[in-house]
Amino acid sequence: MNKLPFTERGLLDLVISLLPDIKLTEKITLLNKFESLDHLFVQSKRDIEIILNRQLIRFWDITEIRDRADRIDTICRMRFINWVSWNDVLYPPLLREIFDPPSVIFYRGKLPNPEKSLLGIVGTRNPSPEAAEQVYKIAGNLSRLGFSVVSGLALGIDAMAHRGNLVGSAPAYAVLGSGIDEVYPSSNKPLAKRILDSDGAIISEYPPGVKPAKWTFPARNRIIAGLSRSVVISEAPFKSGALITAAFALEQGRDLWVTSEGLSDSSKASRFDKRGTEKLVSDGAEIIYSASDVLEKWNITKEKTWADSPLCHRELISSMADFLKIDI
Repeated sequence: MNKLPFTERGLLDLVISLLPDIKLTEKITLLNKFESLDHLFVQSKRDIEIILNRQLIRFWDITEIRDRADRIDTICRMRFINWVSWNDVLYPPLLREIFDPPSVIFYRGKLPNPEKSLLGIVGTRNPSPEAAEQVYKIAGNLSRLGFSVVSGLALGIDAMAHRGNLVGSAPAYAVLGSGIDEVYPSSNKPLAKRILDSDGAIISEYPPGVKPAKWTFPARNRIIAGLSRSVVISEAPFKSGALITAAFALEQGRDLWVTSEGLSDSSKASRFDKRGTEKLVSDGAEIIYSASDVLEKWNITKEKTWADSPLCHRELISSMADFLKIDI
């Protein structure tokens, strides 16, 4: 496909991403069909129905959508938000391969290096201290060896995965269930800034101004899995958004692992619900204990002896204190 200059091709792709009542897969079809806004503008409802091979319940006002795309583009430029479409060379290649990739992704920072593997880590928002510490150590030791983690910037396991990632040299990555300028929860805004300062990125399929909603988080989870080579679930309850990420990981052909601290210890009672992760293990998910396990499963052997070296004690204490909301 011969690409037009970014200003025209990019705006066309942004317009297509905003079309209402169109499936994600259908937006990709339209991205591949049209090469100019003028070509899209002259299409009738029937023309689009023929391309999509189905009837449309309603048709759109393309001029109104073009105006919205112009406003979004202006906001992005003012707020230092970038965006890239599915057919652009900068679009993450692993994400492009999933069944329903976003036609456009918005981001601040630098997108992941496609030559480097990402580990997705997600889990409960209310983890046990043991599970939180284990995730922190796995992410931190991987980061010290140059491997990055991607998670959802939620409270609990997500936040601890990001914090662990930040103790090493690797950039960190977060995917939001809202617009880039709507970090949720707001208490994680400082963490989002640290992610950007690491030369990582905050990523979303939603344009600026979109508020988080119940349906945006499950959709966000497929992007976390899509960006990852493998996905780790830590201490997920029986009903957990992390299990949605697990389902996407399996659907997308990703490795799916569970942390050992995400499972119940039969020798002692626990107030933490771990039934979701235990179900994953009973269904065949493998258990990992450390960063060394990740490297072994990725067939990476060099520097493996460093994979589980002690992290900075002060940094770990500080992160756990923040997680537990106590003064030190």
